[in-house]
Amino acid sequence: MDQDYERRLLRQINHQNLPEGQLSKSVGATCSPVSVKSGDRFIPTRAGSNWSINFHYANENCQSPNQNHRSKDAGSDNGKDAVAYAALLRNELLGAGIESVPDPNTDDHRHTVPSQETHSLFRYTVHTKRVPLDSGSEVSPYSLSPLSNKSHKLLRSPRKPARKISKIPFKVLDAPELQDDFYLNLVDWSAGNLLSVGLGACVYLWSACTSQVTRLCDLSVDGDSVTSVCWNERGSLVAVGTHKGYVQIWDAAGGRKLTSLEGHSARVGALAWNGEQLSSGSRDRVILQRDVRTPPSAERRLQGHRQEVCGLKWSPDHQHLASGGNDNKLLVWNSSSLLPVQQYSDHLAAVKAIAWSPHQHGLLVSGGGTADRCLRFWNTLTGQALQSTDTGSQVCNLAWSKHANELVSTHGYSQNQILVWKYPSLTQVAKLTGHSYRVLYLAVSPDGEAIVTGAGDETLRFWNVFSKTRCTKESKSVLNLFTRIR
Repeated sequence: MDQDYERRLLRQINHQNLPEGQLSKSVGATCSPVSVKSGDRFIPTRAGSNWSINFHYANENCQSPNQNHRSKDAGSDNGKDAVAYAALLRNELLGAGIESVPDPNTDDHRHTVPSQETHSLFRYTVHTKRVPLDSGSEVSPYSLSPLSNKSHKLLRSPRKPARKISKIPFKVLDAPELQDDFYLNLVDWSAGNLLSVGLGACVYLWSACTSQVTRLCDLSVDGDSVTSVCWNERGSLVAVGTHKGYVQIWDAAGGRKLTSLEGHSARVGALAWNGEQLSSGSRDRVILQRDVRTPPSAERRLQGHRQEVCGLKWSPDHQHLASGGNDNKLLVWNSSSLLPVQQYSDHLAAVKAIAWSPHQHGLLVSGGGTADRCLRFWNTLTGQALQSTDTGSQVCNLAWSKHANELVSTHGYSQNQILVWKYPSLTQVAKLTGHSYRVLYLAVSPDGEAIVTGAGDETLRFWNVFSKTRCTKESKSVLNLFTRIR
């Protein structure tokens, strides 16, 4: 080799290996008007390259926003296939050691770089695979597959089935004279699988088991009409609120009226049971709490709203009552005080939609009317507002899933849709349409899987929205006969 060429090559290598501080000094010291001859070859260095990070970001950046949106969709099989393929590439090219397909709906895997050993990407040593013969889960040493053991585990890992919510109701019932009034609550589903519906002056019971319809009561004899219905927790008694301000308690099995409670001077549009106690909200702005086992004189009067009370819900622990009114206020009451313990005034329209979370203690969600259109979440333990989202239309009803951290909302002006939300990300799982009027009424089935919605188009529509959580993990017990079959 030429000595001049060798000298220039060594100078160039030493120049690349110098730190930044020494590099700047050497550059400053060697800069002179005298021209310096450069080498005729360029030898790149790859010492500072992190191939794992580069591959990870390249895989993430190659997806368009539409593809990212589809990967978040629970029913997208292409998103899961893309994640599995990316994990397979990381195993074979980078030795990531991924053994299960990550869930594409979660965002945690996006920001994690797979761990790998500290070795160069390009190496010329040959790996000899030594697989123990007694390991039934490993690949056989006589296998002709070019994939590694980790990749085989990845391909054999159980795939979570894609959740698909039907956009079509599985049953539609006619409901003549179902009123198109935002402030009424005319549909409720009992623990005994009976659906109570207030149609005009009558209350009808529909059995979800036999599809038999019976008429429970007729208020036209007294010149009255039904404004609200509500089952107790056992599903044996149904409370009926009337336009004249009465609250009637009916025995569903016997079909007879047990008692009629007075006290309100206007229509009763909201009812809520708490054990043997019944709370009723009226247009007279008063909430009455009465025990159906005691004389009617023993009652508690809660006064805090300045306009009609249109929403009432007791918390799952039976300690707090949430009330919404046409004065845009959301109030929280306890079982001992006559004054609200908390007051929320962030809504810009009437608050009818109220729901307590069965999964997180003290979590309350409320929805506003046409001028507000927002879902707002509250921590009633601290009195703080958590988060909110604009739904784009009037919020009429809210209900949580019994099995998953999801909730469903029904809407009126102007889209008349039904939305399923995932909490706390507040991503839409499904959007259901079909009603031509405002979806004013909502009830959840006793098993927590189906919902029924009612609207001013005089129809009741049944939807399969929620699903029960089932354990999909494979048992690794030695007593499981299906883990290893020869």
